[in-house]
Amino acid sequence: MDCRVCRGTGKSWPRMDGGTQYVGDGFSHESEHDLGAMVSDFLENGSGGPDSRYSSDSDSGLCDLVHLADTISYFKLSADQYERDLLSVVNSLLRSINDTDLHLVMSGPCNASCIRFSLVKLLRISGYDAAVCSSKWQGGGKVPGGDHEYIDVINHNVSGSSERSIIDIDFRSHFEIARAVNFYDKILNSLPVVYVGTLTKLKQFLQVMVEAASFSLKQNSMPLPPWRSLAYLEAKWHSPYQRQFYPDEKISNLPSAHKQCSGHLKRLQSLLQSEIEVERVLKPINRENNRRLKLERRRYSSNRAL
Repeated sequence: MDCRVCRGTGKSWPRMDGGTQYVGDGFSHESEHDLGAMVSDFLENGSGGPDSRYSSDSDSGLCDLVHLADTISYFKLSADQYERDLLSVVNSLLRSINDTDLHLVMSGPCNASCIRFSLVKLLRISGYDAAVCSSKWQGGGKVPGGDHEYIDVINHNVSGSSERSIIDIDFRSHFEIARAVNFYDKILNSLPVVYVGTLTKLKQFLQVMVEAASFSLKQNSMPLPPWRSLAYLEAKWHSPYQRQFYPDEKISNLPSAHKQCSGHLKRLQSLLQSEIEVERVLKPINRENNRRLKLERRRYSSNRAL
């Protein structure tokens, strides 16, 4: 039986029938309850009052948000060749999926799992070691327990080592906040529609967006809710997870009747098409911005060294 060493615990877990690999432990079964209680407590005790300023940008906050927007642009333009190629493949495959390719993969709410499994199927046909990853974590302190589903791709190098890339097909939704100032919405919409990259780069995006959300909420005298904290966001991709190549056959054979996922697919494909068109227009500008940002970062590093 093929075994893999689980990430972060050093334990060895057997490769299960049906193409499932279990990684890590510490699964929580009370995530919905924990998050629901946290939301209720936040709304009762932590949100801004009715006299809060609504969707305004102060001068000082705007300067900080502009800097964060430049940082997001730099992260997007600093992808290596493998990430750019994988992103191109992922976007192309997502745009090729039809409603008829979607099949129910669970008895409860699907939450776009069918889209992820369809994408994983196409990626594996294309030669990628891709899987749907389901992560779960226990709540602790101010961080509620929860669960998340995303895709990973393992790149096996000729040297025998491997690198893990993360794919999240609804990336922007993780950073949506109430009463966002106008410039925050611009930053949010500048994020990639679909995230493709390493965990290291993902953490950089999370840090910037948490800082931007804090600035935005501060304009309306609102605290950062716990489900938008860095610790909670990191838990989605850094917690113990289960890799699954194929959905449960008994469930996947059910007729496709989930209109919500069909609508999500159409919205996703529309956003991807818009993103491609915008990037085509902005490509010369982005190239110049990338050069400028690199010079500024070198200057900033030199000043700090003095």
